Parts: sequence; structure tokens; C-alpha cells
Amino acid sequence: MERPDDRVPSALRFGTELVAWIGVPWALSGHSWPLAVLSLVVLIGLPSVFSTPGDKAHVVVAVPGWVTILLVLLQIAGALVAAWWIMPLWAAVPVSVLAAATLVTERPRWTWLLTLPARATT
Repeated sequence: MERPDDRVPSALRFGTELVAWIGVPWALSGHSWPLAVLSLVVLIGLPSVFSTPGDKAHVVVAVPGWVTILLVLLQIAGALVAAWWIMPLWAAVPVSVLAAATLVTERPRWTWLLTLPARATT
């Protein structure tokens, strides 16, 4: 199976990730600074270290496609929870639309990711 065109999904995914990267630590900082820092490690660190061969040019730790999908879902969930927790309604609604659009446009990539093995390709 050939890699689907990922330009629009990548832009939407990145926007959702940005909301999660900013919103989750911000929401947690009022309760616990260590949790806020840990959230950044999870939201940024895990996807940087664990990736599916064929999806990224440089893979540190190879994982199957379903792990990459779960990491994206974690980002989307974080963005949604943070938006509705700390943002006013006029900001949380567009974040929800962004998250929904990300889910819809990610489907072809996720289908493709599920076909990839968790080992380096040659």
C-alpha cells in the first residue's frame, strides 16, 4: 500500500499538537508543576522517540503503526480536554472542530500505518 498524501492531515495534526503542547501543561500547572512538565515529556517526548518505520525518516525506537496512532489520539484527547478545561467557549469550540477535522483526515494515514511493520525497512 502506498503512503497517502499527508499534507493537509499533517497541518491539522500539527495544529492539534500545538494546542495539546500548550494547553495541557497550562491546565496542569495550576495543580502541579511536576505534572505539567511530565505532560510535556509524554506529549512531545514519546512521539519523538517512538515512531513507525516508513512514517518518519529517522526512527529512534521502532514501533508498530497502532502505537503511532495511539500517540496521535493522545495528543488529540489532550488538546480537547485542555481546551474545554481552561479556554473560553469561543476558543474551545474551534479546537474541537480542529480535533474533529484531524480525526477525519487522519483515517487514510492510520489505515496505511496499520500495514507497516515495526522494524526498519531496507
